[in-house]
Amino acid sequence: MAKNCMLNSRRFEEGDQIKVEKDGVEYEGIAMPSSTGHIVIKMVSGYNAGIDPRGAKVSVVQLKEDMQVSVKAAEKTETKVKRKSDLPKVSILSTGGTIASKIDYRTGAVSSQFSADDILQAIPELKEIADFSGKVIYNILSENMKADYWQELAKAVVEEINNGADGIIVAHGTDTMMYSAAALSFMVKTPVPIVFVGSQRSADRPSSDNAMNAICAAKVAVSDIAEVTVVMHSDQSDDICAIHRGTRVRKMHTSRRDAFSSINSGPIGYIDYEKLKIKTSMDYVKRGARTLELRDKLDSKCALVKFTPGSSPGILSYFIDSGYRGLVIEGTGLGHVSTEWIPEIGRATEAGIPVVVTSQCLNGRVCDRVYDTGRDLIKAGAVEGENMLPEVAFVKLMWALDNSDGYEEAVDTITKDIAGELSERSLAYNV
Repeated sequence: MAKNCMLNSRRFEEGDQIKVEKDGVEYEGIAMPSSTGHIVIKMVSGYNAGIDPRGAKVSVVQLKEDMQVSVKAAEKTETKVKRKSDLPKVSILSTGGTIASKIDYRTGAVSSQFSADDILQAIPELKEIADFSGKVIYNILSENMKADYWQELAKAVVEEINNGADGIIVAHGTDTMMYSAAALSFMVKTPVPIVFVGSQRSADRPSSDNAMNAICAAKVAVSDIAEVTVVMHSDQSDDICAIHRGTRVRKMHTSRRDAFSSINSGPIGYIDYEKLKIKTSMDYVKRGARTLELRDKLDSKCALVKFTPGSSPGILSYFIDSGYRGLVIEGTGLGHVSTEWIPEIGRATEAGIPVVVTSQCLNGRVCDRVYDTGRDLIKAGAVEGENMLPEVAFVKLMWALDNSDGYEEAVDTITKDIAGELSERSLAYNV
């Protein structure tokens, strides 16, 4: 559909609020882009409607220019959230993502447009939990995350703690949240809670999970769980959030609100949303048990490589010959690759490039001592990733390389538990 549309002698543009009458049914909402010739509107409910223009009566309720004036006027009269100074001080650091997003009616896409203060305005219940301050570190969708941003975020977190914050909330996109949570788990020794939170559905959708997740995250931020955690819906209902350790969590579904799960571990605990009570189910580092320390060095010349049947060892050759300093391989089952890959793995380790082997199975533990291929991997110098998630091993290797004195120390660091990312015993958890 062209940007300017003429239907029944009424002209409207994308972004206008319009009313469409068709077959006795009335639809009202914001005109959206369309590539099919149908009239597409974003309704108040948050859902889209596509309407065949034939026989439809369209009227403009409000021009987009007038809507923008109304929004600007509202922004000018908007009052700051009143803060209660006797409550714990919590800093919200916004990085973008769906929890800090809304629909852009010019394109129909979700875009990062909210600041940390906007989150407080949108969820006034937060002011009953803590005395909040807000800061935008960057405003990106999480697929644009990179190591430099992790370092910037880690420094901002430490600065807020040094300035007296009793807890930190990081508003983050869900797609790469587990990478960022793992990175901060290694980079920041924290005496206070650092809580990552996001949402699967934007704030203008009726099924949005942003308010519940943010409120539950705030409760964790003022608790005594002084670790890096991820707080998200535990099930499809609006009743419980789970508190996942930052080095054990993974996004396991593209769109469900309970997309996040703890892998090779249970969650640290749960939050009852109605009562706002926390119930823990395992040991954790308690508030004040550690002295604040920033260890933000990262070597970004690392790669995470997924082995597939028949894949060429030339994949490894590329990274070895391109100056990469560390490799993590997602192997099959117990942590295997084809025999064709083993010489290149040996070439990498001989060149001082650590090669960490993890499993595509996620649950369970790598063990390369059962089959001949695994034993050959060990002989070639590969390091078993134990029960670490592949992406956690990847981030940990980046951190270990720049916080160790040489190859041997880096390998030794990889095999030690730093932030709850691996355990000596493999316990049974739901798969």
